[in-house]
Parts: sequence; structure tokens; C-alpha cells
Amino acid sequence: MPRAHKSRSGSLQYWPRKRAQKETARVRSWPKVDKAMLLGFPAYKTGMTHAQVQVNNPHSRLKNDLFSIPVTILECPAIKPFSLRFYKKTPYGLKTVSEILNKNFDKDLARKLRLPKKQMTNELPNDYDDVRLICSTQPKITSIGKKKPEVLEIGIGGPLESKAEYGKSWFDKEIKIGDVFKGNQLVDVHGVTKGKGFQGTIKRFGLSLKAKKSEKKKRSTGNLGAVTPSKVLYTVPQAGKMGYHLRTEVNKQILKIEPYSKETIPKNGFRHYGLVKNTYLILKGSVFGPRKRLLTLTQPMRNKKVYAYEIKRIVL
Repeated sequence: MPRAHKSRSGSLQYWPRKRAQKETARVRSWPKVDKAMLLGFPAYKTGMTHAQVQVNNPHSRLKNDLFSIPVTILECPAIKPFSLRFYKKTPYGLKTVSEILNKNFDKDLARKLRLPKKQMTNELPNDYDDVRLICSTQPKITSIGKKKPEVLEIGIGGPLESKAEYGKSWFDKEIKIGDVFKGNQLVDVHGVTKGKGFQGTIKRFGLSLKAKKSEKKKRSTGNLGAVTPSKVLYTVPQAGKMGYHLRTEVNKQILKIEPYSKETIPKNGFRHYGLVKNTYLILKGSVFGPRKRLLTLTQPMRNKKVYAYEIKRIVL
């Protein structure tokens, strides 16, 4: 009896299929914005639940209806600026030309970086093409059981002439999530997915089990390719490490940003995370990564129409 054709499983879109270099996501491209503003903010993944919402769009067929949607809770403690870094475009990519250090940086950075012993120059370079703000997180004010801060780079929007002064204006302040994002807006989420270890082809690529009378193995690839040329193509499914990949999800909607309150947060906290002690946001849908994973939210690269949701009740 002939067998039906089955298309391949396992996306070939990502190549090479390798693990991320570090747990903090690297944002390779920042959106171009005319207004002087910060383009990103880090947040810790807390967990998932569902919320009862109502659509405020008067022309929606769902108006005045109450329905449930899955949501993700992200805790967003304030971050502290560490330095302002200047880049110059070269044929080999952006290269650092100068850096202005904040005098009032967080002392916990000594756990993460080798701090300079003398103060760096505060003069702006003569020629540069981009400016970015280097910031550090404050995991010590959360309940994830960690003291070493993460250091990440945040892009700055607006014209090049005003980027440096705008970045320096944050040196004496703590940056909060409300300074960067607002409710009912879209964001892109950058982060590292769950690591699943070394896996076989059945789990990694979704291959079918071999027939009952097949020789030797049942959970392996049947044929690795031709004898001549003696080469195995990269498209052939093989066992290997799975997960812990750098990924980006676009156009995730922020439903609400609110400070911590005992009325909305469970008394005993979230499972495998703990208590939420800082401002948090509610994101529509799910995002990748395990609990306590640091995710970077950025301004959206692809704008689209947004439906305004009004949260009536969060089921925790």
C-alpha cells in the first residue's frame, strides 16, 4: 500500500542551528524613531494566567462581550544607566569610538564587570554615527534569588544631534518601565528560549517512528543521503542540542502596566518565581523562555492596527 507524502518537520529558516552565546538577548537592529526616546526595556518573565477583557473598539463585532484571553506577567524593576557608548560605521560593522561613564553607577556592577579605576573622559567624540545607552538591571530588588546584575544595551531614538544629550539626561535617574512604554501598545520581544538538552530526531524534527520490521533503530533517520558524493547535507535531520536559541517575537501587545498591589498579585506569589515586588506589565499571549528569564522589550519594527482591550478581571 502506498504511503502518503509527509512534508519535513523542523524549520530550515534558522541556520546555523546553535545555542545562544549568553542568556541576555542581543538586539541587532533598533527601529528608527523621529522622537528622542529610549527604544527598549528589560523585564523578567513571571508566569502565565488568563484575563477577562472587553474590546473598546465601537466597530468590533466583539464589543460589549466579555471573553478570556491568555496573558503573560512580566516584572519590570527599574534599571540604572552605566555609560553612554558612541559607535562609528565601518565596512566590518559598528565599532566603538568612545564611551562616557556615569559617575553614579550601581556598585553591584563589580559582580559582573571589571570596573575602571579612573574616571573616563566626559567629552563627546568629534565623529560618530550612533549612540546607545548601557544599563544594568537590579535583580536584588526582585525575589528571583539573584544578586549579579545583567548589563544590556538600549538604543536611543531621535536625530543624531540630540541622542547624546538625551542619553546623558538619564545618568542621575532610575529608568522605569512607564518612561519607555505605555498600555495598549505593541512591542517586540527578544530573548532566549528554553534549553532542552541533547535530543533525538523524533523530538527535534518530528520524524515518524520506523515500521515494525525495519532494521536496527526505530527512532533514527532512515537514510542520511547518497553514497556518492560522500556528503551529508545540512537539511538531513540528525540528533543534537535543542533549544536555548535567540529568538524574536514581533507585535506583542501590552494590555496594562501597573505598580505592585496586594489586590491584583497572589499573596504567595507565582509558582517557580516567587513574589512580585515591583511594577509589572500584562502582555497578551505567551512568550518564550522559562520563568525568571530576562526578556528585552523594544519598540515595534512593524506597526499594525491595535485593538484597545479593557481588562475587567485577572484570574490568578
